[in-house]
Amino acid sequence: MDIKEILSKQLDISEKRIESVIDLLDDGSTVAFIARYRKEVTGNLTDVEIREIEKNLKKYRNIEKRQEEIINSIESQGKLTEELKEEILSTHSLTILEDIYAPYKSKRKTRADIAREFGLDKLLNQIFTEVASIEEALKLGESYLCEGLDTPKEAVERSLDILAEDIANSIPARNIIRRDGFIRAKLIVSEKEDEKGLYENYYGFSKKLREVKSFQTLAINRGEKENALSVKLEFSDEYNKKLITDLFKEDKAYNEFQTDLLKSTVDDAYKRLMLPSITTEMRNFLTDNAEEESINVFGKNLKPYLLQRPIKGKAVIGLDPGFRTGCKVAVVDQFGKYLDSTVIYPVEPHKKEREAIETLKKLIEKYDVSLIALGNATASRETELVVNKLLKEVAHVSYAVVNEAGASVYSASSLGEEEFPDLDVTIRGAISMARRLQDPMAELVKIEPKHIGIGQYQHDLDGKKLDEQLQKVVEDAVNEVGVTINNASYKLLGYVSGLNQNLAKRIEEDFKDGKLVYRKDLKTVKGLGDKTYKLAAGFLRFPDSPEMLDNTAVHPESYDIARQIMDKDLDNTNLEEIAKELEVGLPTLQDIVTELKKPGRDPREDNPEVITRQEIMGIDDLKEGMILKGKVRNITDFGAFVDIGVGIDGLVHVSKISDKFIKNPNEVLTNSQIVNVKVIEIDKKKERIGLSMKDVGEI
Repeated sequence: MDIKEILSKQLDISEKRIESVIDLLDDGSTVAFIARYRKEVTGNLTDVEIREIEKNLKKYRNIEKRQEEIINSIESQGKLTEELKEEILSTHSLTILEDIYAPYKSKRKTRADIAREFGLDKLLNQIFTEVASIEEALKLGESYLCEGLDTPKEAVERSLDILAEDIANSIPARNIIRRDGFIRAKLIVSEKEDEKGLYENYYGFSKKLREVKSFQTLAINRGEKENALSVKLEFSDEYNKKLITDLFKEDKAYNEFQTDLLKSTVDDAYKRLMLPSITTEMRNFLTDNAEEESINVFGKNLKPYLLQRPIKGKAVIGLDPGFRTGCKVAVVDQFGKYLDSTVIYPVEPHKKEREAIETLKKLIEKYDVSLIALGNATASRETELVVNKLLKEVAHVSYAVVNEAGASVYSASSLGEEEFPDLDVTIRGAISMARRLQDPMAELVKIEPKHIGIGQYQHDLDGKKLDEQLQKVVEDAVNEVGVTINNASYKLLGYVSGLNQNLAKRIEEDFKDGKLVYRKDLKTVKGLGDKTYKLAAGFLRFPDSPEMLDNTAVHPESYDIARQIMDKDLDNTNLEEIAKELEVGLPTLQDIVTELKKPGRDPREDNPEVITRQEIMGIDDLKEGMILKGKVRNITDFGAFVDIGVGIDGLVHVSKISDKFIKNPNEVLTNSQIVNVKVIEIDKKKERIGLSMKDVGEI
């Protein structure tokens, strides 16, 4: 298999660039390193494009491995021919490979196997070459009678089992049903035992397989698993059976009896052997596609969520609201260092509102706090009302509602205990709230991505696939930004190109011990060799290093180039001429220049600012037609959920996102994007808000 050629056609990338990426990956280079520091070799491919190459390379190498396994298995049976080997090697689909291999698999004896043991394959041949009536067929069957084969009728019927299996194993015949599945077949859903009516939207559901959305597939699968829904696939059975009959009849001059016999055998093979397996195959295909799409949606939501703009230079109070147990309060300084904590009881059942406000005022004054991070879970809305009253009594303080998803997971984790062994888990949650506002990425990487509260139907997805994909998204996000070593946790460092958790822990410890001042000091870390240094160094920032370049994304291998252009007027320099003069690639030189102009620059600073508020709104304050500014919280196939500051995220249905037709919200939106929306529907009873982005304009 020429994987380079296949990938080139599939991804529309030249074979030369594909080959370069494959060589780098095989040499152990990470996607982040290749995308950032090998642009000349790859022709400036992005990390997304390189990830696609990596993913498909793995897929086709798995197919190559399966080809080899199948060839070895058939060869060991003494049944491998050159034609069969060529057919296997020319097949790039795992499904078709398994079809080819099916007749050679060791399996339980089939009805056809037993018929062959009786020698009935000869009778079958006679029936379709010599016979014109059932009487003639039965007469021939008499000569095959033996122990276990008692009547001529049984002999004839069992011989047809051989034909039925041959039909069922025919790849062209199976492809007829598959093609119908992709073009005309329907997914039919009906109610089974759904007492709570959770799946009411899917009663009487009927759609062509190709039109079923991924979220619908996952919801239907869940309903079926819970015994609430009954699901079946409806194929064009008669049409398919006619095509299969014609396929096996071909140019043979069958008489009327033989034709009827073929038709009835096709019917048996279709219902008994083909339809069950292909129905399962098509359901698996639907599910796999739905999972892949949902995982991709999750990844697309996750990356911008991680890359939210940090709020730097401000001490923050984190509030983790609660009713009976009170609201947990934690103060962190501008660098995220824990300073103080307490518990207040501003809402029911305690209702010590005045006391809570006075406590918060003292903390604000004592630690010069200018921002409050309010968790959005239980009692959030009630606590927000108290915060609103507080802000009327203090100057220069604002607040932001922070998505609390996963905070409890972090609080009770070994990492949370490691960071704050002497603090209660609830206070750890409040610290996490504050830090999420200061540096979302640094805090969110401490939680498994699937617990962050974005995406769709994540609990219905293949956990291993989801984890693998999301880990890659986190890795790409972390390396896109780079990690400043001064206050980085080993959890964050562990995502840096080339590093693992063990190396990350050693780096964190060595830095705290004062052993790491320069970037080059990383080479002294136990277990960190030259190759790992090459992969990791450019993504680690050392702001206190005497070497200015250590606090940039300039790779140490390019320091000599950077030093030669440091003193030039970089805004009025012909970079193409300098690139030739210094014998360096233009993309690399351009990246160096960008870094020299803004050393220590955080690329997240180009992203929208976090929306902070000094007054509160509720659903009762909304009116249809109001235009508001909001933040995209989550994106699904059917629309986007937007936080407009009323405690309930509003839904912008996909049809209300753009004046142009779009199939998927991801075409025009990213998670955490700031958007203008119009209120078009308010359902106070169900606490649902409908929003539109059409004809909104600027506000």
